Amino acid sequence: MKNLIKKVIVENQERISKLQVIDRKIALEPNANYIITGQRRTGKTYLLYYYIKQLLSIGTDLKDILYLNFEDERFLEFTVHDFDKILESYKELYKGEPVLFFDEIQNIAGWQNFARRLADSNYKIWVTGSNAQMLSSEMATTLGGRFLVKEMDTLSFEEYLLFQNISIEKQIVYSEKRFEVQGIFEDYFYYGGFPELFKFINKQEYLSNVFQKIFLGDIIARHQIRNPHALKLMIKKLAESTMDEVSFHRIKNIIQSTGIQVGTSTLIEYFKYIEDAFLIRSITNYLSKISEREVKKKYYFRDHGLLNLFLLNPESFSLETIVFNELSKRYPGNLYYLKDNFEVDFFVPDRMLVQVSYKMDESKTREREISSLLKASKSYNVEEMIIITHSQEETINQEGKKIAIVPVWKWLLNV
Repeated sequence: MKNLIKKVIVENQERISKLQVIDRKIALEPNANYIITGQRRTGKTYLLYYYIKQLLSIGTDLKDILYLNFEDERFLEFTVHDFDKILESYKELYKGEPVLFFDEIQNIAGWQNFARRLADSNYKIWVTGSNAQMLSSEMATTLGGRFLVKEMDTLSFEEYLLFQNISIEKQIVYSEKRFEVQGIFEDYFYYGGFPELFKFINKQEYLSNVFQKIFLGDIIARHQIRNPHALKLMIKKLAESTMDEVSFHRIKNIIQSTGIQVGTSTLIEYFKYIEDAFLIRSITNYLSKISEREVKKKYYFRDHGLLNLFLLNPESFSLETIVFNELSKRYPGNLYYLKDNFEVDFFVPDRMLVQVSYKMDESKTREREISSLLKASKSYNVEEMIIITHSQEETINQEGKKIAIVPVWKWLLNV
């Protein structure tokens, strides 16, 4: 095992030193230990590469970098008892103490005790994993606050442009470059923000493969699901219900109407599994009683490209999902929807009210969206009101209030 570890350490040092990486503008504490977690293929490994390249650029010696990926098939027989061999192997190669980078470490049961011991010994250590259980209270107890957590999402639209060497200035709305940006947005709109998408002509096939990896590997195999068809049907129904409030009871009835028997307790477990795999996340109705908040929610896919795999006409669903995910980044832990005698898609208390409407052409749609915002504004004394559309733009002044109708690509770029 030690000879294998030495070989992989040296291979990775040589490979990473030659990589070209793009800054994703993610704020990191330079002296912290990190757990990087999030959905598969969102760029967790890429973030490790970027940080390694930053270390090399400020004079860190290549031999001081120790990177291992535990999805490497050569580590299939690696167990928790082999962890000590990593440092032993390194010290047989080099002197000094390396900066440690362990990718997809959750594949090795018991890894957290090893990581805690390294941190206690003042090693600088970064680990990644694709399972939200890495953030559980049990894990937090074991790691003892010695790690900061960074949760990775797929690319924002601004990052998507940066990956294509397009920088954004405020004046872009007046320049010819806006047409190029709008064209690129259409790709982003339908296929989402996985960083590797640029390599593929058949983006749909790539997304399907990512989903299968999450579904079969991170959910079915990990949790030994005995009824995968019921789970997949549940995911499809969640996709089709993206813009609606969902209850466990409603989803159970939908699944059972197809002839598949599944209990409520099983469905609750399924919801937990797909959230743990970073496939979906949820928000609650700000007006719900505390007892109702876990029973009825709105669920959104973390990447709208994966969402669109399940839909024939995804435009409205995709738009609302894009807006939700962006608002979740801007206002973490402070995002809700409102559902009473009016409905507002998103509510940031004391900050803003947001409606999402693909088109505002029909008078009924226009009246409904505006009326709900005005009612909510009176109830919650919120001045900033936005309706995000695919491409329409306008300012509405009504009842002494201003409502901005903004194309989604402009809103995403703050221009």
